[in-house]
Amino acid sequence: MSEKHQHSGACCHDHDHHHGSSCACGHDHDHSSSCACGHDHDHQDATCICGHDHKAEGGVGHDRSMGRVCFALVGGILTVNSFLLEKFLPEQEFAASMSALLGAFILALPIIITACKDLLRGKVYMNELVALAILAALVKADFQTAGIIAFFLLVTIILETRTASGAQRSIEALIKLTPNTAHLINPDGSESEVQASQLKIGDRIRIRPGENFPVDGVIATGESTVNQASITGESVPVEKSPGDDVFAGTQNLTGAMEITVTKVGGDTTLGKVKDMIMQAEASRTPVVRIIDRYAGYYTPTVLMVAWITWWFSRDMNSVIAFLVIACPCAVVLATPTAVVAAVAAAARMGIFIKNISHLELASRISAFVFDKTGTLTDGLLSVVKLQGNDGITPAELLRRAASVERVSNHPTALAIMKLAKEAELELDEVSGFSEVHGRGVTGNCGQNVVRVGRGNWMRDAGISVPDSDPDEAAGMSVVYVSCDDKLLGWIGFRDKIRKESPVMLSDLRRLGVRYCAMVTGDRQSVADEVAGKLSIDEVKAGCLPETKVEFVENVKRTHCVAVVGDGVNDAPALAAGDLGIAMGAIGSDIAINSASVALMTNDLRRIAMLIYLAKKSQVIINQNLLFGMLFVFGGMILSIVGMMTPIWAAVLHAGSTLIIIFNSARLVRTGEELTLAETPAAGE
Repeated sequence: MSEKHQHSGACCHDHDHHHGSSCACGHDHDHSSSCACGHDHDHQDATCICGHDHKAEGGVGHDRSMGRVCFALVGGILTVNSFLLEKFLPEQEFAASMSALLGAFILALPIIITACKDLLRGKVYMNELVALAILAALVKADFQTAGIIAFFLLVTIILETRTASGAQRSIEALIKLTPNTAHLINPDGSESEVQASQLKIGDRIRIRPGENFPVDGVIATGESTVNQASITGESVPVEKSPGDDVFAGTQNLTGAMEITVTKVGGDTTLGKVKDMIMQAEASRTPVVRIIDRYAGYYTPTVLMVAWITWWFSRDMNSVIAFLVIACPCAVVLATPTAVVAAVAAAARMGIFIKNISHLELASRISAFVFDKTGTLTDGLLSVVKLQGNDGITPAELLRRAASVERVSNHPTALAIMKLAKEAELELDEVSGFSEVHGRGVTGNCGQNVVRVGRGNWMRDAGISVPDSDPDEAAGMSVVYVSCDDKLLGWIGFRDKIRKESPVMLSDLRRLGVRYCAMVTGDRQSVADEVAGKLSIDEVKAGCLPETKVEFVENVKRTHCVAVVGDGVNDAPALAAGDLGIAMGAIGSDIAINSASVALMTNDLRRIAMLIYLAKKSQVIINQNLLFGMLFVFGGMILSIVGMMTPIWAAVLHAGSTLIIIFNSARLVRTGEELTLAETPAAGE
């Protein structure tokens, strides 16, 4: 293999590069991508030894892959038949030999064709090792040995195909989630069935119970329960009502609804998830890049050692065994199989990793910097205290404030309106409404001017308010309410800490994270209260976006740091960290684009699971590499000294590949207990 395959050639995984190729990992690579063995594939037009054609979308490519299985079965039966004839009908020696020859030919043909294609392009890769071993056995007229070697190597290639094409299978599974057709509601109210690809932004479509959403949209009419597990990884369905967002690939469970299309095609959340999966599995870890760099020297070295072995021993069986055992499929698959399994496990939990190098980086994180609002806390303010002045009752204070705030979208306004609605207060009509961003609102209630806002803003308007806010001791955010020039009182708010926050921080420390900090634009007293409850190591309050970036840069001097935020207000800080983790990225383009890792839910337990998965994947990769190298180099030594037969070399070659695959597959079920634990919550 070469370091970067920009011309033609193939390796033991049949990488036919540049103008047309595919590999034994099963990928027919369009444009620029990488297969599971970590090689860059430029452009298109080819099929691999295992017959997987990516442009076939599971049709022709799937048939060809099944064809290779048939080749293995037919060739294997003919080879076994030769042994049976030899044992039970010894007089049929010619028939046994022909059965062995035909079986060996059928099994070896795909491998030899691939090797010949390499040679015609002037390239020598690992396919030649296998082809030479088979040809040597055929020259010796040892057809049974040739057949057994070819059978096990072909089985290995088929296994690699199914294992290493994780990205393709993930994409095919996601494509199945998106319906091909949609029920379009025409301007006259009639309904027609159209291709989902023909939908445009602004169209209205009808979704019936049991159907999947073909596009992203906003519910116009109807209420239902929606299963979003395909994107968020949450097993508990979500209640949806008019005004809520819905996403392509999720399933409508209970009620009929009409939605207005907001995103189509690749712009949908599901489309971006597909891009992220392909981007992650097309990237390469540093370990694979090192293997690529030196792989070009491997095959010539092996061929030289094989020649030396034959020169001194004149034992062709030792040479054949050496060539078979020297094909390092186990080493090449050590990293990609683990990475595919880890990325699949993460995606199942709604954790989408843009580049697999970020998975390796996550295993080395020693510090976390969290945003407060919307990350460690719910981000939804609640009214916790109503304090009136001079006989003003809490109900009167709330009624005055809610009357003015009802046309504002500020979080404090939403909290006030929620409480007023629960109290069933009758609100005043308001005119002349105005809002000063970040300071307060003003409106006319009859002849009175009512203000709701911060203390400094009230003072600037000539209204007497206390010099220090009541939140200094209570850890509340406070707004004041005034009528004309008289202060009516103040309203205290508090942002509730997420129930997962303490568990997540405890899990992170158990996983080896030594430092946890919190940055927020909120007041110091509010930040200190949250930090005290969560045992945060350091707090930085009153932060502007540039202040958060500066804080992260300081932490990076002594730690490998991950930054966690909502991806909207925290984009600069997310980009500044070694690893950026965006919370609640479902439907958010900014969140998906600004971070290294996107969590499609706000469940903080996913963060600790990401670190655990990253550390576990590194352990398994190291195990795979160690075992693969011990197998290859140990087997080569045994072959050189004449202690390894060609058949045992083929059996061990296939066995080592299976061990690597099964060891990596342990990652697939990581985090399963997390999603299963969510199920009972549905009934709470």
